[in-house]
Amino acid sequence: MGFIIDASVALSWCFADEATPTSVHLLRQLETDIAYAPELWRLEVSNALLSAIRRKRLSLAHATEFLSLVDQLNIEIDRALPEHSNHTIFLLAHAEGLTTYDATYLNLAMHRALPLATRDQALIAAAKRVGVKIL
Repeated sequence: MGFIIDASVALSWCFADEATPTSVHLLRQLETDIAYAPELWRLEVSNALLSAIRRKRLSLAHATEFLSLVDQLNIEIDRALPEHSNHTIFLLAHAEGLTTYDATYLNLAMHRALPLATRDQALIAAAKRVGVKIL
C-alpha cells in the first residue's frame, strides 16, 4: 500500500533526540512497505543536515553516512504530479495556512490517497481537515 513521508520523519532517524516510537516503527515498516515523497524531499533532508553541520550538531561524516543509508531505503520519489500541480499546491497552501513545501506533501497524499507520515503540527492539522490519514 505505502505512505507519504516528509522530511521531518526522515530527519528523526538521524537525530536521537527527535526519534519517537512512531518514527522508529515507520523506519522498520520500510523493510516491507514503500514510502513516496515529492522531489523536494531530498533537498529538504539534505538542507536540514547541512544546517545541523553548520550548527555543529552533526559531523559531515555522519551526515554523509545518513544520506547514503536513506538512499537505500524503500522511498520512491514521485515525479508524476500533474502539470497543474503548482497552481493546486499554491491554492492548497493558501487555504490550509501551509508553506508550499508542506502543501506539496499534502497534495501528494491526497493525489495518491495514501496516509501521511509527518511530525509537523501544522501539516498534521491540515491533513486532518482535508481527510488525509496521519501515521
